[in-house]
Amino acid sequence: MPGFFERLEARAGVVDSLLCVGLDPHPDDLPESSAAAAREFCLRLIEATHPFAAAFKPNSAFFEIYGAAGIEALAAVIAAVPQGIPVVLDAKRGDIGSTSAAYARAAFDTLGANAITVNPYLGQDAVQPFLDDPGKGVFLLCRTSNPGAGDLQDLMTGGAPLYMEVARLAERWNTKSNLGLVVGATYPAELAELRGAHPELWFLAPGIGAQGADLKAALSAGLRSDGMGLLVPVSRGISRAADPATAARGFRDELNDARRQPQALQAGLDPARARLADDLLRLGCVQFGEFTLKSGAASPIYLDLRRLAGDPVVLARAARAYLALLHPLVFDRVAGLPYAALPIAAAICLQGGWPLVYPRKEVKDYGTKSAVEGPYIDGETVVVVDDLITTGGSKFEAIDKLKAAGLNVTDVAVLVDRGSGAAALAERGLHLHSVFMLHTLLDYWRARDAITQEQYAAALAFLEQV
Repeated sequence: MPGFFERLEARAGVVDSLLCVGLDPHPDDLPESSAAAAREFCLRLIEATHPFAAAFKPNSAFFEIYGAAGIEALAAVIAAVPQGIPVVLDAKRGDIGSTSAAYARAAFDTLGANAITVNPYLGQDAVQPFLDDPGKGVFLLCRTSNPGAGDLQDLMTGGAPLYMEVARLAERWNTKSNLGLVVGATYPAELAELRGAHPELWFLAPGIGAQGADLKAALSAGLRSDGMGLLVPVSRGISRAADPATAARGFRDELNDARRQPQALQAGLDPARARLADDLLRLGCVQFGEFTLKSGAASPIYLDLRRLAGDPVVLARAARAYLALLHPLVFDRVAGLPYAALPIAAAICLQGGWPLVYPRKEVKDYGTKSAVEGPYIDGETVVVVDDLITTGGSKFEAIDKLKAAGLNVTDVAVLVDRGSGAAALAERGLHLHSVFMLHTLLDYWRARDAITQEQYAAALAFLEQV
């Protein structure tokens, strides 16, 4: 039997839609406050919108208020969804193991839902009962769309916000490929961060419509590279429309327009990198004026990424940007280059769970006299992490020390590429991965009027000479 997300993708493909129609029978929208009225309200919505729906999402709370009659109405609504259209029960369950097992039976066996939203706060044993059947899906609350979400979800843990840790745990718990995340479309920067770190997971992204999220920004931030992976629920924007069928079609078409033009939205930067670019300028990590570089050249722009260490939140944000570069690579350890990249590399390792080593600039003539600090095994592969790259020359001495110690090096990751380092690395068989190209940052800052035209032109002219 195909898994839940296989069936969801199949349905999305058949109707060319990522729209999830919310079935939220608010009492204020009903002719009378009763289970029967709630049922009829939802049945009309299903009949009108099912040609455009990838899935339906009934909200359990608006049925539970009517007691046993409400539960019967909810079961009838789920049963009325046409065959082949997945139903996600919005119930946000999660309790100790035996209670969660009962909740899972209620949702999947009694009510007939195909998936459910689950609260991860009690940990894996509370989530596991919902995951036991690979044919049933779970959307784990991660970064929710409500205004107060940050009260807990933004708390830092292990160098990263709690929502990033929830997503990391979700990857570990997803042994049957039936676990996705709830990530609010109202927070496109966080949505982009999570997509970068978890490129394959499905996200349920509430917030479009009545909550006011920017649909294009959400699609740009959250879509997978294949144009899938993001299920977008809309409730009141459809149910309160004069013609729900027309409204559903409109949302479906608007979603598809954005899906087919993702690159147009990323001509500058995606929301997560845009926020980090703003931080770099705000913290003085990039400065404009007259500077003398190490080479002796006069430069109108100076990058001082050591300043990242002075702001733990931005340092963690920068580390998450590196994670998107590192996750596809195969390596055993991270090798941070002294000195600017050491705090960055430590932040990366705290979030990614990798061990850290670093080559010394000066080898001591006492103690262990090690050229490479930190435990490692001969023959392991390390990925080199540095703050920026100009010509690549400064990297080779450090890489040679790593290789002399018996470590393999094939990849180098930097936050900012000034534009001329990749070729030099390639000549040594090394692959460069960068979060930003400096000229892209300059384009972005100028488009936002964050730098003057004179600063922009002088910096670009200097880069062309390097």
